Amino acid sequence: MNFLDGSLFPENQDKLVITAAPYGPEWIPSDFPEDIPVTMEAQIQKAVDCYNAGATVLHLHVRELDGKGSKRLSMFNELIAGVRKAVPEMIIQVGGSISFAPENEGAAAKWLSDDTRHMLAELDPKPDQVTVTVNTTQMNVLEQMEAADIAGTSLALPENYRAYTEMIVPSQPSFIEEHVRRLTKAGIQSAFQFYNINSFETVERLIRRGIYKGPLVCNWVAIGGGMDQPTIYSLSNFLRAIPDGTMLTVESSMRNVLPINMMGIAMGLHVRCGIEDNLWNQSRTEKMTTVQQIEQLVRVSREFGREVANAKEAREICKIGVFYDTVEETLAANGFAPNRRGAQQGFLHKAA
Repeated sequence: MNFLDGSLFPENQDKLVITAAPYGPEWIPSDFPEDIPVTMEAQIQKAVDCYNAGATVLHLHVRELDGKGSKRLSMFNELIAGVRKAVPEMIIQVGGSISFAPENEGAAAKWLSDDTRHMLAELDPKPDQVTVTVNTTQMNVLEQMEAADIAGTSLALPENYRAYTEMIVPSQPSFIEEHVRRLTKAGIQSAFQFYNINSFETVERLIRRGIYKGPLVCNWVAIGGGMDQPTIYSLSNFLRAIPDGTMLTVESSMRNVLPINMMGIAMGLHVRCGIEDNLWNQSRTEKMTTVQQIEQLVRVSREFGREVANAKEAREICKIGVFYDTVEETLAANGFAPNRRGAQQGFLHKAA
């Protein structure tokens, strides 16, 4: 990304798109009973509350009545239908892991099989986006958390702590390519989860090979533990690599969420918050609900002079429903240099 003179002035930036992640599949209801919805009605209402607070993208997971993360696609269909009816303008982004919570105490925190994750392209009603993990990596979600962050919660139990520190994201080339093809065919946008520059470079190659022909909409996931470190150095290094057409949301965990989001707001990027990422205020004197976190970001953004996008504006910024016909059009729309013509094409130019 290029930061020209005036890039930090709000009139030269898109309005802010806020993603809410209110379902927190790593927690159990007793970890934060005031803010973890369990019934379908409560889960739908949570989306409404987030929308009314200023979030226009909903990162969606589903719970069963016993409080565990659901792996049933029928439950996802039910929640998506309920949210569509209640807040039809809200962008629905299904978490592509479905749920990685352990089934039983002490069980490994595993993601579902590739075949099951591919079925997200068959959800009905279809979501606007599905998150797409890029490249297999460690996902130790606890590495950047302090003991006090999880004290008294289910993640502090030794068996759960061990399961989540050992978690791995399975995302090999055969999965990514097939997943992107199926989502595109269904008219669902791939929301790429970039853990570092090499995961971005993988998607650039998918674009140059003609496998993905759509807008580059992505999250920079800075939670450590195999993913980028939540620092200005890691963020600036990532920003130097990505093209100007990128719609980038910054994401972190626990008390890193607010400062990383403030950096993102100042630089014209977009933000994510919610109990899936963080439970606390910055002094860790009390827990913050997802709605409180959204309201905080709305206040901060307005102090910067940057307005928050409404749902129609968010859809335009995210380019929901937009796909391109050719590799060349995709590269140009996203701000990439074109593929080389003639002579030696290089390894980036392969048959899709």
